[in-house]
Formats: sequence, C-alpha cells, structure tokens
Amino acid sequence: MTPTDTLDDLSSPGPAAPHSAPVMLALHQTALGGPEVLRLTELPRPAPGPGEILVAVHAAGLNPTDFKHRALSIFLPPPPLILGWDVSGTVVETGLGVTLFQPGDEVFGMLPYPYGAGSHAEYVTGPTRAFVAKPTGIDHIQAAALPLAALTAWQALVETAGLRAGQRVLIHAAAGGVGHLAVQIAKERRAHVTGTASAPKHAFLRELGADACIDHRSEDFTDTEERYDVVLDALGGETATRSVGVLRPGGVLISLVPGAEDTRAAAEKAQVRAVTLIVEHDQAGMRAIADLVDGGRLRAHVSATFPLAEGARAHVLGETGRTTGKLVITVR
Repeated sequence: MTPTDTLDDLSSPGPAAPHSAPVMLALHQTALGGPEVLRLTELPRPAPGPGEILVAVHAAGLNPTDFKHRALSIFLPPPPLILGWDVSGTVVETGLGVTLFQPGDEVFGMLPYPYGAGSHAEYVTGPTRAFVAKPTGIDHIQAAALPLAALTAWQALVETAGLRAGQRVLIHAAAGGVGHLAVQIAKERRAHVTGTASAPKHAFLRELGADACIDHRSEDFTDTEERYDVVLDALGGETATRSVGVLRPGGVLISLVPGAEDTRAAAEKAQVRAVTLIVEHDQAGMRAIADLVDGGRLRAHVSATFPLAEGARAHVLGETGRTTGKLVITVR
C-alpha cells in the first residue's frame, strides 16, 4: 500500500458501536503508531458526571503532544483512546451541581492535561472549570487554537517567570503554536522579545511584536553578548542546556520538554533557575486569555484546518515541524 493509499483509507469509519445509546464520531485509535492508526469511528456519546458539562465540539486544536501520545505511551494509558485537549463548542448538557453554564452557552477551554484527552470527537465531557465563555469576537476555529498553547505560554511567562516590563526574554521556536502566542503575551507584559525561527518566518514574528529575530538555521543564539532574564524553550535537549549560557544570574529557563541532568547542572553552576513546565487546566488563566482576546491583544494564527474525518492528515502535516502557528480540526 502506498502512503497516499494509507492516508485515504484513514477517513473510512471503523466498526460501529451498538445503537442502544446516543453515538458520535471520533478520531479513535486502538494501537500506538503513526497517523495510520487513527480511525473515524462511531462510539457511544459520553454523558456528563457531577461537575461536568457535555460539549458539542465545533473545533478542536491539534498540538505536538497529540502526535507524541498517538505514537507512545507517555502519560495516557494504552489505547483505545481519543486524543485532543483543546476544544471550542456549545454546551449540550450539564451534570449535577453545575451552575456556571447552561445548554446553549458557547465555551472554550483545555481538558485537564494530561489525563483528560478526548476532544477530537463530535462530543466531549470535561469539568466545568476547565472552560470559560468563548470570546464573541472570534469563531470556534480561532478559539480552539488557543487553550493549551496559550495556557502554556501564560503559565510559563506570567506565573512561573513573573515576567515584568523591561525584562528581556528569548523564545525558542517562536513561530510555533506556543511560541507565537508567547511572543504576544510577552509583549503585552512590555518585555523585550527575541525569537528564534527560520528566516522566512521573521516577518511574521515582527508582526506579532518581536523586537529581534534569530535564524536558527544559520545563526548561533549563544553567539551574542545579550543576556536574558527568561528563556522559554519548547525544544529541549542541547537547546535547553545551551540556553543556560545566555541567561543573566538569577534568570530562569522554562523548558516544555523534561530537562536533562546536564541542563540542571549547568543551571546550578550559572546561578540560574531551570524548571520544566507541564500545562494545567486553569479557569483563571483561561479568563485572562479570553480578556486578551477580547481586547485585541492576543490572536492565534491558524495555518490549516482539517475536518474530523481527515484528522490523520493533520497529524502528518504537524509532524513535519514546519507549520506556523496552529492546526485545527473542524467538527461542526
């Protein structure tokens, strides 16, 4: 079978679930592996438990963690499973004790990471306080692109680093999902922002407000006298370790990939702090993000959308690592 044949076959629904209860279509996998393990499958529709809402998914964001969990058992139990943490949609039903939302409300949020995955489906349940009202000025595609990546940037720069006006921050992979939102959040904090990205993406970064850009293909980000207060690293490995050397004493390196022992040792020697951040669902953070969106100060760049039936194709594109901003799966 050719790669094209394999991808075309991915949109064919898998085995149907019994029709004794409401059903839905979901991007489902029963084994770990490449994009070919993803199947559009009819499954029982979930029901909200106490403190939960049932959301009809209009759109769901796609993140690198989806690619990793599709291929490897990292945090989630082994398949069968439905991936997806970002969601934007309409409340269909509320569980016992829910007072914040009612059916018909438009909401967006991030399901509890890592154990709450399941948004790559027509319906999903989640705790009420993982969601906030969707900003009226953006559509569901824009809203679905924000939660996980924007919360990661917010929790890293604002809550972990305490980024302040006038500080200098280096953002690696600045044109990526987390990176391009982090640039905007850092500028909102009135920081000086340097971003690493390939040269063709520098104009995009400057439009977002970046003060300086480094071409990671032809320039060494350590070859400078510049010293930063904060480095946000989505790459890990050698990039994280080398980033310690561009921090001023007392600065902080925030990695989104678990750090190596040599990174921690280098940080201790340089008298800087090195931490690893795993994003958490947070209603206060989501409200802050929604406020930035409402004020026109934060916007996700969506480079491509894919219908649910072609979710595997989105994984193929995302794994190239060449996309700018976010990919989104459309459901309704």
